[in-house]
Amino acid sequence: MANFVKLALLSQPTLAYSPYSDDLESKVQEMIAYLQKNLEMVLPDRPDLIVVPEACDRFPSFTMEQRKRYYRYRGDRIRDFYREAARKNRCNIAYSACRFLPEEQQLPFRNSTQLIDRNGEIVGIYDKNHLVPSELDDGEIAYGTEAPVFELDFGRVACAICFDLNFDELMQRYAAQKPDLIVFSSMYHGGLSQEYWAYSCRSFFAGAICNDQSRILNPFGETVAASTNYYPFVTGTINLDYALVHIDRNGPKYFAAKQKYGDRLVIHDPGHIGAVMLSYEGTDRTVWDIIREFEILPLDDYFAECRAHKAAH
Repeated sequence: MANFVKLALLSQPTLAYSPYSDDLESKVQEMIAYLQKNLEMVLPDRPDLIVVPEACDRFPSFTMEQRKRYYRYRGDRIRDFYREAARKNRCNIAYSACRFLPEEQQLPFRNSTQLIDRNGEIVGIYDKNHLVPSELDDGEIAYGTEAPVFELDFGRVACAICFDLNFDELMQRYAAQKPDLIVFSSMYHGGLSQEYWAYSCRSFFAGAICNDQSRILNPFGETVAASTNYYPFVTGTINLDYALVHIDRNGPKYFAAKQKYGDRLVIHDPGHIGAVMLSYEGTDRTVWDIIREFEILPLDDYFAECRAHKAAH
């Protein structure tokens, strides 16, 4: 059945012109006030998930040592601010920032995305797998090694952070797990790599980019919604009751299904790819029920059969 999910992405710039102060409490409070102001731009839309950029609470005007001093002092205070915002507004939040682990002596920091549910609970933590080397050498940030897919109340979510987008090995680990949505928090845009990840993983993609265009992409890598040069935020709605299927052998089947289910069954053809996306907007069944009913072959199953046919001949 239809699984409409409203996503809100923030492109908020960092507080670049805020000077360092030994009064670190004042800096934490300044950051919380700034982040609250940005949240308020999307909360009226009542999103199901809010995604913030990488290092959302970083002060770039600080030296590296000042930055680490600030992270040690603030601890989980910003995370807890977002936990309370999630509880109060009944939404999920993807909070991406440097995480301090005081028990780790050698490399006490991680570049992490923490997924917070509508009750303010931490559903899971993703640690950036592919660091820029200076993050470890100067920032004492350790590499993440896991590529988990987390269960939120609307679907299965994978995370990536900034430099991660350059590495196929991480993308392939996610593609094998078939997430519904990839959450990307970043200081750089990634360009066509965003589209590549969306299509390769057959997933929707939500990219919140610091001081650049944030976008929601469908599984073909097409833009569903995007922020602009005027406003550093965007809200858009996606339907996670979807499937990609190849047009070969399937066309007559999904058009027969269209005759039966009418406007509840949406057939989206992006052109040039040889595949379409089926999604169902009714409440009586899922798109996968229709796929089984009409014996429609999903895209990856079709490719698997093609590989098997080649191997057999």
